[in-house]
Amino acid sequence: MLRECFYHVSQSNWAYAYDKHTIHLRVRTKRDDVMDILTITGDKYDWDRTYAEYPMKKTASDAYFDYWEASVKPKYGRLSYGFRMSAGSESVWMTESGIHDEQPAPPGGYYDFPYIHEVDMYAAPEWAKSAIFYQVIPERFANGDPSNDPDPTEPWGGQPTNDNSFGGDLQGIIDHLDYIDNLGVNAIYLTPVFHSPSNHKYDTLDYKKVDPQFGSNETLKQLVDACHARGIRVMLDAVFNHCSEHFPFFQDVVRHGEKSEYADWFHVREYPLAVRDGIPSYDTFGFFPHMPKFNTANLRVKQYLLDVAEYWIKEIQIDGWRLDVASEIDHHFWRDFRKVVKAANPDAYIVGEVWNDSMKWLLGDQFDSVMNYPFSSKVLEFFSQSAMDGYTFANSMGFLLMRYPQQTNEVIFNLLCSHDTPRVLTCVGEDKRRVKLCVVFLLTYMGTPCIYYGDEIGLTGGPDPDCRKCMEWDPDKQDNELYDFYRLLIALRKDYDVLRSGSFRFLKADPGDPRIIYERLNGHMHFTVWMNNTEEETVLSHPMETDDWKDALSGETVIPEDGIMNIKLDPLGYRILYRFL
Repeated sequence: MLRECFYHVSQSNWAYAYDKHTIHLRVRTKRDDVMDILTITGDKYDWDRTYAEYPMKKTASDAYFDYWEASVKPKYGRLSYGFRMSAGSESVWMTESGIHDEQPAPPGGYYDFPYIHEVDMYAAPEWAKSAIFYQVIPERFANGDPSNDPDPTEPWGGQPTNDNSFGGDLQGIIDHLDYIDNLGVNAIYLTPVFHSPSNHKYDTLDYKKVDPQFGSNETLKQLVDACHARGIRVMLDAVFNHCSEHFPFFQDVVRHGEKSEYADWFHVREYPLAVRDGIPSYDTFGFFPHMPKFNTANLRVKQYLLDVAEYWIKEIQIDGWRLDVASEIDHHFWRDFRKVVKAANPDAYIVGEVWNDSMKWLLGDQFDSVMNYPFSSKVLEFFSQSAMDGYTFANSMGFLLMRYPQQTNEVIFNLLCSHDTPRVLTCVGEDKRRVKLCVVFLLTYMGTPCIYYGDEIGLTGGPDPDCRKCMEWDPDKQDNELYDFYRLLIALRKDYDVLRSGSFRFLKADPGDPRIIYERLNGHMHFTVWMNNTEEETVLSHPMETDDWKDALSGETVIPEDGIMNIKLDPLGYRILYRFL
C-alpha cells in the first residue's frame, strides 16, 4: 500500500457532524490500492466499554485517489478513532500520530472529535433540499407594465447588448406565475431588482428601492406574496461587493476627495479619483470604474449593508439571498451577515457566488451554499460531445463530491448555465438530445438544481450578453416537447425523496466508454440511471440481484436476465429505473 497517499484530518470535510448524533469520517487512499478500511472507535474516557468498529465504504474516486466514508454514532457525543487499512495479507494502522505496522494502544495519539456541538454544526434550511429553482432576469422575462418602460425601450425579442432594454418588469413575472407554477419549480431566483442605472442592475444606486423600471417595493411585495401563496420561495440577488459610481456616498468622495466623510467607505489608492490606462485609482469590480468596491471592513459600511439584508427579509419576507462576487468580500462581514439574516429568518437560504473550491465559506458560519459552476463545467464538458469517457467524468464528479460534507452537497446550488454563461442548448451544439442528458443528470444528482429561464422552451445564447435574451412567449416559437420533458423530470424529483437526499454512486463508468450508470439510494428506495452518451444505439448491462425494477417514467416492469440487467438505449438516450427496498 502506498502510505504516502493516506490522508485524513479531524476537521472540515474529512471529519464532521452530519447531525446531532452522527459523525461522518472520510479517508483518502491511492486509487485501487487499499482493499478494506476499518474505523476503530471509542470514547477516550472509557475506551474498552465503548469500543466499536465501523467498516468504511468506498464512496467516490478520482484519477488518483479513492475516498472512503463511514457514519459513526458515538453514544456520548465524543469520539477517538483510528483506521486499519488492509490489502491482501498486509494491514497498517493510521492514527493522528502516524502510520504504524502494529496497532498503537488507544486512545493516546488517536484522532479526536471532542464533542458534537449542535450549535457549531453546518445547518442549511431543510426546504433547500427539496427546492428546484428557476432563475429569472426581470428585465428579460416579460413586460407586464409598459408605463414603466425606460426610454428607449426596444421591441421585445431583439438582440441583447450590454446596455439595451426591453421593458421586462416584476409585473411581467406576476402575470406569468401560472407558467412558472405549471413547470413545477418551487423557488425563484431573481437577479438584482434594486434601483440601478444599468440594464443588469449589478451596480446598485439605492439598496432599499426597487428600480422604477421594474415597479415599486409594493410590486415586489405583491410578487413575493403571490409566490408564497403557490408554495414558491423567492431569493433575491444582493451586490454588496460594489455599487454604482452614481451611489450618493461615492459621489461625495468624487466631489470632496479625502475630505469626504465617506472616503473610508471605499478602497482609494490615490486622489483625486481618476482612471489611467484603464486602471482606476480606487478598487472596483474587475477594472470597471463605474463599479467602485466597498470597504466592508469599515463598521459604517458593514452596518449599512447588513441593514439592507435585514430590511428585505423583514419588509418583503424574501426567503434568501444570492450574493454577488461573494469571494471578494471579507469573511468577517459574511459571518456577521449570516447572524443578521438568520436572526430575521432562520429559514433563509444564503447562496454565495464563488466559482472555485468554497469550503472556507461553508463551515456553517457564512453561507448555506454556493453556485456550483465546477459542476456545470464538468457536466457540459461530458454531455456536449462523446469524446470524454465515463471513467474521466466519474473521476471529476467524485472529486467534486469529496470537496464538501454530505449536508453541503445536499443543498449546493447546481446549475447548467446562468446569466454569466452561454446557454445549455448552445453549449451542446443545439442538440436537444444532449440537453436532455444534461437535465436528467441535473435533476437526479445530489444538490439543489436551478433552471435558467427559457432553457425549458429552447432558448439559445452565447456568452453574455447573448445569454440574456428575452423570454419567448409566442407558443409557436416555444419547444413544447422540451418543456414537457422538463416538467416530467421536475415532477420525478419532487415525487421521490431519494433523488433529493439519497446517496450517490457511479455503478459503471469505464475507461474508453462514454456510457454510464449511477445510483441514488436511501433506506426505502433505489434508483438507477442509465445514460448512453454516444451517437449509436446500444445495450448497457449491469448485474442486478432483484427482479422488482420499474421504469420511473413509463411504469413498465423491467426484469434482469440471469442476474444481469440489459437496457437498450437509443443514441444519446437514457433510462431511469427504481425499486422499493
